[in-house]
Amino acid sequence: MRIAYRQQLDQFAHDLIILCDLTRDTMAKASDALLRSSLASAEDALSNADQLEEIRLRCEVQAVELLALETPLARDLRQVVSSIYIVEDFSRMGALGMHVANAARRRHPEPVVPAEFQGYIQELARLVDEMTDKIRQILINPNADIALDLASDDDAVDDLHHHLMRILTARPWKYSARNAVDLALLSRFYERFADHTVNVAARIVYLSSGLQPKEYMRKRKHDEIEADVERRWMELERQFSSRQINPGTQGH
Repeated sequence: MRIAYRQQLDQFAHDLIILCDLTRDTMAKASDALLRSSLASAEDALSNADQLEEIRLRCEVQAVELLALETPLARDLRQVVSSIYIVEDFSRMGALGMHVANAARRRHPEPVVPAEFQGYIQELARLVDEMTDKIRQILINPNADIALDLASDDDAVDDLHHHLMRILTARPWKYSARNAVDLALLSRFYERFADHTVNVAARIVYLSSGLQPKEYMRKRKHDEIEADVERRWMELERQFSSRQINPGTQGH
């Protein structure tokens, strides 16, 4: 019975990795469609919708079965509960990728983003792609410290998003109102996508440590202080022991 339970838990974890790969693929293809005005890339991104929904529903069924029929305890319970939230975040990330792809398809063959702003979108696309790759790595090998690093990546996305909002609101705008709306929405889609990767990272912190990110950071800081104190005591003890072995050096 427990072997079947463990296999089902492992399948759930595997499905999370598949969902991660699909959301990353969706946003990457949507970004390509946006930057190259590629209808084919937009259609490829949108074609992931059915598979994303299929895996999401499968994960929901697995979660119910694991909770209702197996009554997992401790770490296994954390894994199931955390995974339920992660599935929801991946679902929303996939939807955001679809929004980007739809924008590219809707404006085709015209570019959605004016040429002078495409560099910003390209950088946003690069950042969220790297963030999703890090999520994949820590889904395979949960690591709370690496998960916390995604907050700094999210800050870079936020900075770009806020800069674009300042451009749209604080300067004369030489393009159409439609261009302004499209750029504002697209920037928001990438910003929200990055936020969801941080949410997933927070779930992985909880999964691997049993602590929320802020609690884990406090504990890590406390452990670092304790380790530093221990190191200092060991150094003092080493020096004291050395003097006892060589008492003739005390007068020098």
